[in-house]
Amino acid sequence: MAKIALTGASGFVGMAVVKQLMATKHQLTPLVRTITKSSPSNSIGVGNLDENTSYSQVLDEVNVVIHSAARAHIMKDEVADPLAEYRKVNVEGTLNFAKQAVAAGVKRFVYISSIKVNGESTAGLSAFTEADGAKPEDPYGVSKYEAEEGLRLLAQETGLEVVIIRPPLVYGPGVKANFLSLVKLSVTKLPLPFGAVNNKRSMVYVGNLVDLIVRCIDHPAAANETFLVSDGEDVSLRNLVTYIRLCLGRSPRLLPVPVWLFKLAGAVTGKKGVVDRLVGDLQVDSSKARTLLEWEPPFTVSQGIEATVADFMNKEQ
Repeated sequence: MAKIALTGASGFVGMAVVKQLMATKHQLTPLVRTITKSSPSNSIGVGNLDENTSYSQVLDEVNVVIHSAARAHIMKDEVADPLAEYRKVNVEGTLNFAKQAVAAGVKRFVYISSIKVNGESTAGLSAFTEADGAKPEDPYGVSKYEAEEGLRLLAQETGLEVVIIRPPLVYGPGVKANFLSLVKLSVTKLPLPFGAVNNKRSMVYVGNLVDLIVRCIDHPAAANETFLVSDGEDVSLRNLVTYIRLCLGRSPRLLPVPVWLFKLAGAVTGKKGVVDRLVGDLQVDSSKARTLLEWEPPFTVSQGIEATVADFMNKEQ
């Protein structure tokens, strides 16, 4: 049994981790920025995550830290210097926390990074692996990579066991942003123009991600390793919308609009990044976790999408 401190406990992934750990023998301290009505029970507020945050009262006898708090990826970042803002939280805040964890005697630091460290696309390439060189393309990805590098150096200097997990798009009950928009669009009875989009994208259901995080708490082989994680079944936009509509008991009703038209529309409207994420390829090879940790995702893509859609429909009623 480990005594665990979890940052970002009120976030999408963090809340799922809390739910999972509450069903185990591990002792959990959820950490949040501020206490609200939706905060997990026994949460402790630590304020903003930056180089000045103090964790002196929350790391006593903690063995393992799971660090899921971050300045999330923002599509339209209106700050003057986005990279500087990401660095304050994702780099300086992370390394400040890790150094205090070392001083408190924490043995293992599980860091939830991002596949954006690898890059934005695998078009014309093989699936991303842990052995690939880092190629972050936006400030968020750069900040996650810099945090990883800082943690690895700290591990070498102090003996802290660092485990890095890089998920692609995470979905599940309560998901927001682009995936939620796609669910809302699919719930309508309108024909949708995705019938010719046969791209390949890896995703990870939040239940599968959490299962791997929990596996990394105490698995000996996880120490000082990096893991890419996915459901193990890549889906096209066409298949994804089909899954969603079948969960609703409807036919897909997809029109075969050519992919080049989507890309043209993205270029004309200044939304190239959004379109690329919809119709482009991003594949993740998660075989290292499966082999080294003997891990298998407990949920299929269809089960994950069914749970996501059911949760959305319940909230709409």
